[in-house]
Amino acid sequence: MAKGYWIVHISVNDPQNYPKYIAADAKAFQSFNARFLVRGGKYEAVEGPSRERHVVIEFESYQRALECYNSAEYQAAAKLRQAYADSEVLIVEGL
Repeated sequence: MAKGYWIVHISVNDPQNYPKYIAADAKAFQSFNARFLVRGGKYEAVEGPSRERHVVIEFESYQRALECYNSAEYQAAAKLRQAYADSEVLIVEGL
């Protein structure tokens, strides 16, 4: 079964409150056995525009990645992310 991944690009607008989102999303990610492959760190945008923060999260399947995003736990956290940052979230199927 192919794994699922979230690819997230984030520009934090409210750094004082953004940690509230990080704390809130932990419960959903733990429930869905998510594994962070990339969470911030050094990067270089070699083509096109970019945000300041990049995250890649691995799930056991594409379906589980979708279920996590649509879960009540994550949707509550997402409201915080949307309040404190601008972002794009992509859910993709791996090889």
